[in-house]
Amino acid sequence: MPLYSFEGKSPKVDPSAWIAPTATLIGDVTVGADASVWYGAVIRADFGPVVIGAGANVQDNTVIHVNANGCEVGENATIGHLCVVHDCVIGAQALIGNGATIQDGAVIGERALVAAGAMVGPGTQIPPEVVAMGVPAKRQVPLEGTSKVWVDHNATVYQHLARRHATGIEEV
Repeated sequence: MPLYSFEGKSPKVDPSAWIAPTATLIGDVTVGADASVWYGAVIRADFGPVVIGAGANVQDNTVIHVNANGCEVGENATIGHLCVVHDCVIGAQALIGNGATIQDGAVIGERALVAAGAMVGPGTQIPPEVVAMGVPAKRQVPLEGTSKVWVDHNATVYQHLARRHATGIEEV
């Protein structure tokens, strides 16, 4: 897995975390226990720290970058495929849908779901346990039904899948 030190700061990865061999971590990155960072993801912590909480997953081709404030991805949170997450806070067990963009200073509440393709603008606060939709993400509805099922179970599904990939992939 490509891990790079930048100006004396190196990624710290818990031994139980799984980092895909094509993911790239640069600088002041911390990855917690049972977390996973998937294929093609780039986490670049050159201006400030990035913390990926225990059990969280950062899926394929997502980019996480920071300014001086840094970025925190809460425990058991999911950052879906092809997301851009920049200098913000993602609450515990929140789910960021595929292709969503979260901009500087945004705060996503615990167990909130940001819909696929949504854009959360700078400084926006998304309350806990809602679904935020749109560009910009202003429409919010209660977390229920299928959306709640995704939030309830996605982290566990990805923790199990990461263990399968840790032992089941081989280069051919």
